[in-house]
Amino acid sequence: MKVTEIMTADVETCSPDATLQEVAIRMLELDVGSIPVSDDDKLHGIITDRDIVTRGIAAQFALDTPVSRILSSDMITGTPDMDVEDAASLMASNQIRRLPIVENDKVVGIVSLGDIAVKDPSDEDAEIALEDISEPAKPNKE
Repeated sequence: MKVTEIMTADVETCSPDATLQEVAIRMLELDVGSIPVSDDDKLHGIITDRDIVTRGIAAQFALDTPVSRILSSDMITGTPDMDVEDAASLMASNQIRRLPIVENDKVVGIVSLGDIAVKDPSDEDAEIALEDISEPAKPNKE
């Protein structure tokens, strides 16, 4: 099964200039935990509710701070022709819960761990991905 069969295709994005408060309000309205950040159809990163709390509020950034200051820019992305199993494996190995699906630098969808789990509740892909994603990150040895 391809990710295009389970992904959310109508993905709301925000610009890098959107403020933390604007994005938080939009997340509340859409009932989502992340929003891809793009400009001129080019993906710059993703902002999560956790980013807003840990990198924004906890770091004492003002609510009118642009999301470009705190977004996760080390993007792991998938492609529309990717199999669901490959997406689950990629998410597990990178400990991410949401995978933007990108074509020609443009976000065309997003796959969440929940999308994979709902696809087939008896499938082991989501269970394996969740176990790997939930493992504590290994500390850097710098």
